[in-house]
Amino acid sequence: MKTILTPLAALAALLLAAAPEPPARQTFRPVDDGRALVNPYMGWTCHFYSNVPTNYGSHLAPADALDWFEGCSVVYLRIPWAFIEPEEGKFQWSILDTPAQRWISRGKQVAFRFTTSENWIEYAIPKWVEAAGAKTVRYRFTKGVAPDGDLVDPIYDDPIYLAKLENFLKAAAARYDNNPDVAFIDVGTFGLWGEGHTLMTQQHLSREEIERLTRIHIDLHRRCFPHTQLVISDDVIGPDNVVDDHPLMQYARSRGVSFRDDSILVNPKHLWYHDRLAQRFWPTMPVVLEHEHYHGTQASGSWSREKLLQAVEDHHASYLSIHFWPHEFYAKEKPVVQAINRRIGYRFVFPRIDFPAEVKPGKPFTVTFEAANAGVAPCYFDLFPAFTLIAPDGGIGSVLAIESVNLRELPVGPDGQLPVKTFQAELCINDVAPALPPGEYQLCLSLGRHDGTPTVRMPYDDRPDRRVPLGTVKVVPGDAPHNRW
Repeated sequence: MKTILTPLAALAALLLAAAPEPPARQTFRPVDDGRALVNPYMGWTCHFYSNVPTNYGSHLAPADALDWFEGCSVVYLRIPWAFIEPEEGKFQWSILDTPAQRWISRGKQVAFRFTTSENWIEYAIPKWVEAAGAKTVRYRFTKGVAPDGDLVDPIYDDPIYLAKLENFLKAAAARYDNNPDVAFIDVGTFGLWGEGHTLMTQQHLSREEIERLTRIHIDLHRRCFPHTQLVISDDVIGPDNVVDDHPLMQYARSRGVSFRDDSILVNPKHLWYHDRLAQRFWPTMPVVLEHEHYHGTQASGSWSREKLLQAVEDHHASYLSIHFWPHEFYAKEKPVVQAINRRIGYRFVFPRIDFPAEVKPGKPFTVTFEAANAGVAPCYFDLFPAFTLIAPDGGIGSVLAIESVNLRELPVGPDGQLPVKTFQAELCINDVAPALPPGEYQLCLSLGRHDGTPTVRMPYDDRPDRRVPLGTVKVVPGDAPHNRW
């Protein structure tokens, strides 16, 4: 039987037959290869100076910036003020700059703590501060105040001490504030080792007085370092004060000061106290963990690989210390180092990316992709994905940044429960300039600034410029006259 189409149906069939097929699409499924990521504002921190200048960087060769220690991204310089300004106004910056530049030259960062109270050196403050009239107190470690004591502590609100300290911090801020190579600076000028301990010399202080003094030093650091991430030891509220929150920590947050736990794995019966307090900080600011000196945990029986990994999870840590000789620590603890590297800080993955197989300059197209943060902490700075077409000669053909997707907003989830979100963006290769010859291009994904500059690595094989190759895309001639090759 012959089918006779009405004129309208015949027209519809003709238009349907003439309509071009939708452009082919391709799907990429990158797989997290488990590698450690050295990225800004996260990772392992090497105690190059752990108060004592010979611990623990003195064994490192000048060329050794721990590139072999997977995930080590920060060199941590915790050192008494007296070593940096031995004479008033005359600074020995090289004690900081030398190790800092070893890391910075490898694309890593530096962190600082300047202390004014130590138990292994007579004067942690420069001696000239006392000579200028600042009041001090002598003591013996574990014994307390003693007129003939071999150690000197400042009076933490003495006006001369504070004035001289502020001059020093201002000089340091001229070098380190608003510096992208600085990961964080501790508020470390109050209490023994910079941790807020005052029992050796000022045990008469009430909790209210300790909190008042701590606020003075918080404000002093914030005044001098208005653009730098500051952190403060949890010990300023009492090392074993188990709380969900605390007025002093509320004050720290109000001043943009985050929290570090000094030290976990000290007491074998109670390995840490402040994971609940950390919940107040990690959603908006990075949390720093410092485990006890490794040899100390071995001697006390406090060391536990499983508990160290759990501490990273429970505190949602962005940073974790290497609190020992790094070669020895890594040799003994490589498995837990690798496990922690898969979770510490932020870790962006893209389980599925849907992209056209063919694109034309001047013609918009849609890309759909899944993204997730597989780490325990957010990314605390703006971060945007971008797709780049790489020409056969290795040059950049087109950069397509997606400013509508800010990866700092991605949630974090428990280990093994990836909180995947799906995004869709409309992109278009400019058909005016620069000219893009037709042909096959390598498609790459990167994460970075608004303008498509890559700044963050992902757990995939990538190029030296931090762009991850996904596959190929065909560019066909555009419709603009100058693009008709």
